[in-house]
Amino acid sequence: MLTGLRLDNIALIERLELAFEQGFTVLTGETGAGKSLLLDALDALLGGMQGTSAGRLVRTGCDRAVIEATFTPDDAARRWLQEHQLDDDGGDLVLSREWRRQDERLSSRSRLNGTVVNRQQLLQLRPLLIDLTVQGQTQQLAYSGQQRRWIDRLGGEPLAQCLQTVRECFQVWQTCHAEVLKLEKDRRRLQEEQQEQDALLMELEAASLDDPSEIQQLEQEQDRLVHGVRLLEGLAVLIGRLQDGAEQAPSVLDHLTACCHELQQLQTLDASLNVSAESCLDLEAGVLDLIRGLEAYGAALESDPERLGVLQERLALLKRLERRYGVELKVLIERRDALRDQHAAGGADAALEVLRHQEQEARKHRDSCNQSLTALRQASAVGLEERLTAHLRPMGLENVRFRVDFSAADPMDLGADAICFLFSANPGQPLSPLGEVASGGEMSRFLLALKTCLADVDGSSTLLFDEIDSGVSGRVSGEMANLLRTMAEHRQVFCVTHQPLVAAAADHHFRVSKEVLNGETCSRVSHLRDTQARRQELAELAGGDFDDAQAYAASLLDQRAA
Repeated sequence: MLTGLRLDNIALIERLELAFEQGFTVLTGETGAGKSLLLDALDALLGGMQGTSAGRLVRTGCDRAVIEATFTPDDAARRWLQEHQLDDDGGDLVLSREWRRQDERLSSRSRLNGTVVNRQQLLQLRPLLIDLTVQGQTQQLAYSGQQRRWIDRLGGEPLAQCLQTVRECFQVWQTCHAEVLKLEKDRRRLQEEQQEQDALLMELEAASLDDPSEIQQLEQEQDRLVHGVRLLEGLAVLIGRLQDGAEQAPSVLDHLTACCHELQQLQTLDASLNVSAESCLDLEAGVLDLIRGLEAYGAALESDPERLGVLQERLALLKRLERRYGVELKVLIERRDALRDQHAAGGADAALEVLRHQEQEARKHRDSCNQSLTALRQASAVGLEERLTAHLRPMGLENVRFRVDFSAADPMDLGADAICFLFSANPGQPLSPLGEVASGGEMSRFLLALKTCLADVDGSSTLLFDEIDSGVSGRVSGEMANLLRTMAEHRQVFCVTHQPLVAAAADHHFRVSKEVLNGETCSRVSHLRDTQARRQELAELAGGDFDDAQAYAASLLDQRAA
């Protein structure tokens, strides 16, 4: 419920604070006084007006403007606050939007209980707080998509859950269908390239590709074989010099043996050479160990010129395949395996059959869910037809007929229903699309009746109407007033009106007026609390002879009191 509204420097209003109560509230006043401005302010506050259109709300010559509204949220709104981790201490909900002008640039910021919120959050919260019906909205009555949304809202939670299932089934089917189309396209391309694919498979099969790391392994083995020849040659030279000698020269071992013999001779002459003699013997033993180690290393080396030739041919083949197809050996093996699978499983045709089966099953499930959704919508439509007709007949449409027509549409994520509201206001007139045959006044009455039906299931606790009674007068406006009062028994209702019958039915009456002060035009809003003030305003709405208007206004208030 909307309990308060504050405007600072908004359009023709310099400063305004209003308090509201439960029940039926009307706003009246001369044309151009700013009645609809209050509804525009709420629209802008809850994510409606943006950009230039919102900037026009700022009072001329002002660098700062504020709209602030206070709501008493219902359970649904409190759950939304908790889900979005916004401050909810169980008290009132205060929404504000502030504009500031800096360097000729106008920007705005919205807050919820002091916390900055974005437009997306406001648009999510909006239907939980208000339902705003403005002039021109009757055009939506002709749109099939909007008509379907109204039917869905009337269906309540069971229909909402079914609609969610339909969305999920449609997405599953859509994914399967896209995969079938892709594979069909791939199959056509593969058929065109079949000869190339067969030739590729034959070549890859002939190459006997198995190990993605074969090239690295062959290169390592090649290095060992190539270097093995050089190593054996070097070892022969080393062992020859250490043990056998070279070019008839003594070997290193021969020299060490001679040195050890000489030191042993000298040792008999000078015992102090014992250490040197032992060192020489150790050196001789070390050379012998070195020779044995080199011989063992040489025995382990392999030198096979034939193996090297075979290995190098294999490497050349593998690298040629990589260069030809522009991919690494690993990818070639994967491509070979894929081609094998196609041949083994019947190729792309077999895979396509599998996908087509999956798509057909998904289609059946989608269509079944769509049928369930259609049944729920038809049940919702029957209830709407009965209730809406009952509301329309007292409003000067005694012979009205209304039917919700269903026809098949291409399945989408919203189902497979094309919905059209069919309407006939006069006897002998066939049922025709509402937007084609209903007059402006009939459209206004239809929209009010529809909003009355929606009020029981709508998440909003506050309903706002901007001249919903335009195009009607007399008894019809009285019946519309009764309908508004009926809604106000369980919802807070606001209505901007020029009709005295509607204004007289209200629980609370605000008058919007315009005056010029010091050369500037300002709007004023007055709460008409006493009977005299209300009678005067109703008389001005009625117009005509002053005494007759006063008497008429008094009779309206007497009827309201009774």
